[in-house]
Amino acid sequence: MAKGSHPRLVLDTNTVVSALLFPNGRLTWLRLAWQARRFIPLVSRDTAAELVRVLAYPKFKLSSADREELLADYLPHCEVVAMPEIQENLPECRDAGDMPFLQLALAAKADALVSGDADLLELKPLFSVPILLPSELQESIELGKL
Repeated sequence: MAKGSHPRLVLDTNTVVSALLFPNGRLTWLRLAWQARRFIPLVSRDTAAELVRVLAYPKFKLSSADREELLADYLPHCEVVAMPEIQENLPECRDAGDMPFLQLALAAKADALVSGDADLLELKPLFSVPILLPSELQESIELGKL
């Protein structure tokens, strides 16, 4: 990452949803950080579509207007990354649903992929982009490492 530039990060869907839906939760700081431009979230067509799909889950009881408001609090802060047709050098992941996040992190040359997902965290030693827990990201930002 160039000195003085903002970290460019891939946030998995569960991380974004937690930051958006639980204003007093443990990931509230994350929402405040992207709003303050402490980092730039990265999205692709696939990862944005996944977020839209998850926000529509009945368990969240969100109206269409609620979902639009939440997306409006996230997507305008994001950098949209056009994905290449073919990507190589991706580790095999147990959950195929996690592959778009790995692909995005690699294609965008992200500074990190942020997730609490065990399937992604298992790939830490195999993936060229750092995979961080949200707490590790928070510590890195506070210490000025990212």
